[in-house]
Amino acid sequence: VQLQASGGGLVQAGGSLRLACAASGRTFSNYGMGWFRQTPGKEREFVAAITGSGFSTDYRDSVKGRFTISRDNAKNTVYLQMNSLKPEDTAVYYCAARYYSDYNYNWWGQGTKVTVSS
Repeated sequence: VQLQASGGGLVQAGGSLRLACAASGRTFSNYGMGWFRQTPGKEREFVAAITGSGFSTDYRDSVKGRFTISRDNAKNTVYLQMNSLKPEDTAVYYCAARYYSDYNYNWWGQGTKVTVSS
C-alpha cells in the first residue's frame, strides 16, 4: 500500500484543517487506517483510527470532540477533520495502514506538517 498525505498548513488557534491520505495498491477496505503525529524530540503518538468498513473509530483523549476521522473507500482516501485547533496540535501528521488481521501499522505515508499559531 502506498500512502500520500496532504492538507497540512499554518492555521490560527481555533481554526480548522482537513487532512487527507490517498492510498493505492491494494483493496482499501481491507485496511484499517490511522493518523499519528510527531513533534521534534518526542515519540510519534496515536491520534485516531478507523476500521476498514468505517464503522468503528478511536481517538486519543486530547482530540476527542475536536477531530473526526472518516474514510471514503470508493476514493481510497481517509480524512482527518481537525477543528478547534490548539498550538499543542502542532506536529507532523502521518497516515498509516494495517491489514485488517494485523495489529501493527506496516505502511506509512510521508507526513504533512500542521502548525497552529497562538
